[in-house]
Amino acid sequence: MMDDTSITNLISNVGFPIVITLYLLYRFEMRLKKLEDAIWQLGIEIKGGIKSKNE
Repeated sequence: MMDDTSITNLISNVGFPIVITLYLLYRFEMRLKKLEDAIWQLGIEIKGGIKSKNE
């Protein structure tokens, strides 16, 4: 992760709104990744349940 000096330099170079936007986009991407993983896992469990039921 970035230290305080790097964050301060980034804010002074590109502006506060851009830094906040990048931070929020990063967090949003991480949440989407977790959601995608959960959906894949759910699909696998549903397929496993359907196969067990049909056997």
